[in-house]
Amino acid sequence: METLYHQTNKQIHEVQSHMGSLETTDHQSVHLLENDLLSRINLIFNNLERLEILAGKEPPNRRQNAKLRVDQLKYDVQHLQTALRNFQHRRYTRDVQEREREELMSRTFTTNDADTSIPIDETLQLNSNLHNAHKGMDDLLGSGSGILSGLRDQRGTLKGTHKKMLDVANMLGLSNTVMRLIEKRATQDKFIMIGGILLTCIVMFVVIKYLG
Repeated sequence: METLYHQTNKQIHEVQSHMGSLETTDHQSVHLLENDLLSRINLIFNNLERLEILAGKEPPNRRQNAKLRVDQLKYDVQHLQTALRNFQHRRYTRDVQEREREELMSRTFTTNDADTSIPIDETLQLNSNLHNAHKGMDDLLGSGSGILSGLRDQRGTLKGTHKKMLDVANMLGLSNTVMRLIEKRATQDKFIMIGGILLTCIVMFVVIKYLG
């Protein structure tokens, strides 16, 4: 057992020494080094299986110590195996990134490239639809402006009519009750006009918000 133990321990140190060369090995030779290290690690695991059997055959007073020594070797080689796998994963990721970057740099873009072409017909149709929508908004705004102008004119007419009615009432000597009724009606007309203005403003706001 001692001979195989020292042989296996030496193999572990050799693998550990070669592991330090992975980062400095050129791209063409790194695959060969990885395969060599993998073969060495597999051979070490085979030796460890034999060592476990031999450790179980040791005398009772030496058996526990022999198993601990084998377990230490097993821990060391498992650590090296994990390190090799991590290196392979990093190298694979790096190779993929470099290959994608080279493909992107070597790609030639043309004006007829499907990825860079512009759908002219769809763009013209969109511009036409936007133009029609803006024209419709202008018509609505013009109509709303006309309505507001008409309401202002009606307000002026109502104020003039109200004044004339008061003058006539004073001339005819109508009673205070009749005067109050006239003023109440004028106030109601004023509220109706204000309500119409507010309703028109609300409609214009909704049109601008959802169609703009």
